[in-house]
This record gives sequence, C-alpha cells and structure tokens, in this order.
Amino acid sequence: MSLSLIRDNRDYRWLISAAGLSNLGDGVSALAFPWLASLITRDPLLISLTAVATRLPWLLLALPAGVWTDRVDRRALMIRADLFRCLLTFGIVAMVIAAPPPVASEGAAIAGLCAVAFLLGAAEVLRDNAAQTVLPAVVKAADLEAANGQIWSLERIMGHFVGPPLAGVLIALALPVPFAFDALTFAGAAALVWLMVIPARTVRPRTGFWHELKAGLAWIWGHVVIWRLAIMLGLINAVAMASLTMLVLFSQDVLGLGALGHGLLLTAGAVGGVIGGLGAPRLARRLGGTRSLRVAMVIFAAAYALIGLADAAWLVALALFSEALGGMLWNVVTVSYRQRTIPDDMLGRVNSVYRFFGWGMMPLGALAGGVAVAWLEPSLGREAALRVPYLAGAGVIAVLGLAALLVLRLPDRDPA
Repeated sequence: MSLSLIRDNRDYRWLISAAGLSNLGDGVSALAFPWLASLITRDPLLISLTAVATRLPWLLLALPAGVWTDRVDRRALMIRADLFRCLLTFGIVAMVIAAPPPVASEGAAIAGLCAVAFLLGAAEVLRDNAAQTVLPAVVKAADLEAANGQIWSLERIMGHFVGPPLAGVLIALALPVPFAFDALTFAGAAALVWLMVIPARTVRPRTGFWHELKAGLAWIWGHVVIWRLAIMLGLINAVAMASLTMLVLFSQDVLGLGALGHGLLLTAGAVGGVIGGLGAPRLARRLGGTRSLRVAMVIFAAAYALIGLADAAWLVALALFSEALGGMLWNVVTVSYRQRTIPDDMLGRVNSVYRFFGWGMMPLGALAGGVAVAWLEPSLGREAALRVPYLAGAGVIAVLGLAALLVLRLPDRDPA
C-alpha cells in the first residue's frame, strides 16, 4: 500500500479520515440497528422493513440527488448531510431512552425506527454521491484505483473490523450508547470535510431539473458498458441485501450467537474487505478489468452457497471474508473506471443514474429476503427458511455470471 497519497495530499488525507470516522460509526450502527429491531420483534418481515427503509432512498432519491450534486458545492453538501445524520441518530438515542424494548406495540416501534432509517438513508444518498464525485478533484486520474482501494480498505477496517465488535461492547453498556457514539462520528466526519480545500469547479448554467436529469440518463444509455454494469450491480446488491438482512436472525437462530459473537462474525468480512481493498488495484492491473469482474462473481456465488449450507460459525465467517474480498475487487475496478470515464460536469448525474439501478435494488432485495423467510418458515421450519436467501442468491449470481461471459467486456484502462 502506497502511503504517498496520504502523506503528500492534504485534502485527500482529510477525505479519507472523514470516511474512516463515519464508517466506524456506521459499523457500530450496522450491528446495533438490526439488533434493536430484533429486540422489538422476532418477525423476519418486520425486521426486514428496517433494512428496506434504509435503502429505499437509493431507489427514490438517487436520480434527483445526481442533479443536486452537479449543481452545488459538493464539499458543503457532504458536511450538511453528515450533520443531518448526526441529529437523526441522536433522535434514535432519545427514542430508545423514552421507550426501551420490549415495547407494547411492535408495529408502532418498528414504524418509528423505519422513519428514522429512511431519513438516514436519504442523507446517505446525498453524502455518498457527493463523496464519489469529489474524489477526482482531489487526486490525479492515475491514482484513482489506489485512492479508492485505500478509502474502502479503511472503511472496511473501521466499519466492519472495529465497529461491530465495538457495538457488542457498547450494547452491553446500554442500548442507547452505540447510537450516541454513531452520532458523534458523523459530527467528526463533517468537521474533517470542512477542513478540505477543493479546487473551484466551473459553474455550468442551469437548464432545468428535468432537462439536466435527462442528460444524465442519455449519457449512461449511450455508454453500453456502464449501464450493463449498473444492471448487474443492481442484481448483485439485491442478493446481498436479502442475505445481509436475515444474517442477524441466522446468527441467533442457526449459529446460536449473541451480540458480540455476531459482531465478530461481521469482522471476518472486514478482514476480507481490507485485504481486497489493498490488493485489488494490483490484482486488477494483472487480470484486467473484465477478468477481475468475472473472478469477483465466482467468489460471490461460492460465498452465498457456503453460508446456505454451513452449520458452523467459522464457515460463515470464511464466506463473509470471501464475499467482501470479491466486493472490493468489483468496486475498485468499476468505480475507478466510472470516475475516469464520466466527464466532471456530468459525474454527479451519471453516478446517480448508475446507483439508481445499482443501489435501488437493495430495498427490494431486503424485502424479498424477509418475505421469503416469513413465507417459507411454516412449511420448512425456521432454520431451513433462513438458509433459502443464501442458496437462492448463489443461484442468481451464478446465472448472472454466465450472462456476463457473453455481454460484458470492460476496457482494461481508459485514458485519463
């Protein structure tokens, strides 16, 4: 891992530090949020609704977020989104203190949790789209793979390696504590982004919201490789969310794990993500873009199949490790390719269209996972029903991988 980017580039140093801090909080809430839902209710469908609410903004708001990102100061947008998430997360603290589980009305409590989750997801849409579009203004085009790999490695370390086990400890102290911690990380991330000095962008004349949105749609429609990647990512993410949403129940009811054990299980994915983030740029250069994506899809299918058949926590940990490694390889290749290919004045809109397809499928996948388990449990039993999202996901990814062999050809490197 080259440290020259961090050492020599002040603004990149603030950016990667903000990403690490906010993802530490995200790692804590990634365990605390579904754990809170599971304390309120044991209904897999109701639990899945919290994940749906978190990801639904990617389906509803991704397209307009791209127009807003291209219109405004991207640094300021990141700061405001993080501060808004800070206030919302303190709202969860107040909610838990005022009505700690178990609660009299499961439906009302889950509805309140879903409302806050939706608003948090809406802020995340704006913040993440701005963060991806600001990176090419901070580092050189030739350094994008290295920068993306470093950022995602740090995000994995903080969000999956450190955050989930820390959440188990914080939950043991008191249920509101992990959410208060998360709120403080958002405030700290906003302060770090505020320290950045980003070169001024050329302000383009506004031509109307819908006209600008259609321009982004037209650009991506004219670039067959990018829209094919968007559709593939959407299906991959739908499978991932169906699996991830049920993992908290799989850990408890199949593997017999508590909060700390579940956090350590998620940590295995973090290790794979760190290794993948650091090694993916070099591996991608060796394999080329197309072969890198094919390798990633083989890893995805094998990982989900392993979870679906596993009876031991260490096998699930191995699968999560592998899936995260493959995910890093996929992201380093595809995001760097987009950042290098899409013009700066279109980057926010085209990224948002891409993420509309790629991330908009997440709430549908989360809902599908909960519906499938709830529907199949009466006939198959709890354990067998919880295995279905993983085995079905392995099949979906396998079919998608075969289709990719026929239609996907990614240039190894576009000119800067």
